[in-house]
Amino acid sequence: MPADRTYAFPEPHPGMDHDHYDWSPLNVVRAKLEWPNKARVTLCVIVVLEHAEWKQPPDSYQVPNLAGGYGWGPFPDVTAWSHREYGHRVGIFRVLDVLEKHGIKPTIAMDALTATHYPFLVRHCLKRECEIIAHGISVNRMITSRMSEAEEREYIRTSIDAVARATGKHPIGWLGPESGESARTPQLLAQAGLRYVCDWGNDEQPYRMKVPEGELHALPVSLPLDDINALWDRHVEIGRYETMIRESFETLYRDGADNGRLLVLNLHPFLIGQPFRIGCLDAALDYIIKHDGVWAATGAEIIEWYSNLRVEIP
Repeated sequence: MPADRTYAFPEPHPGMDHDHYDWSPLNVVRAKLEWPNKARVTLCVIVVLEHAEWKQPPDSYQVPNLAGGYGWGPFPDVTAWSHREYGHRVGIFRVLDVLEKHGIKPTIAMDALTATHYPFLVRHCLKRECEIIAHGISVNRMITSRMSEAEEREYIRTSIDAVARATGKHPIGWLGPESGESARTPQLLAQAGLRYVCDWGNDEQPYRMKVPEGELHALPVSLPLDDINALWDRHVEIGRYETMIRESFETLYRDGADNGRLLVLNLHPFLIGQPFRIGCLDAALDYIIKHDGVWAATGAEIIEWYSNLRVEIP
């Protein structure tokens, strides 16, 4: 059942008003997390391939400030639409080349329309041994609480089935478009056979979520380092963005000497794949990978290893 919990003052509750997971302060009650080969930091790079639709889908919802300036009016917003498609036509290859240069296999968050209508991209990502996870139907169709449970189940199933048909493999990970969820989404994801979700950006380690059926882990994305959040929403200068990635890693690397840390970068090829930005990503990754004690892994590799831990880490 979806989480349904409210505060009843003055009765205390441990940190939140939902039951999706237990609140767990890092470095206070958790056992030490030791990554493979005694790595201090695990690096995961998610590359988002999401389709922007030409027309407004009936009864759909998208965030009002959708990156790319994509809105609906009396005419097609060709500039914004084609800006988004740049990622599928040009940016993705530039980003994948940089990741391959540094020996990083990315996790590709691919929506249903991309999986269905861009078979070349699917084949290209599989050839490069990328992991492909489900990413909803399109960037213009978020999960929201307006959906009935049946509608949300069908939405999730449509996304999973599209990726499975295109790749020949059932995805085990999920990143919602714009991280959109309802109060019941984690339970429905687990019931659909998914093992991890990237919508929750509240930690520097993976953690188990509480679901009545199946198994689900959170793989927290660093929201301030998401290229849309940084470069589009907050207008961070590209040089400063590179510094932010480096400084974030430096802190995690230092803290990871005592308790392993996770750095998940969420990237969009139509932004970071631009010719004047790609050097920033190249330099930041070069800095990270040159350190000893860094494990670069896909989401599936991280969750497979983490779920087999014998020590419980709340």
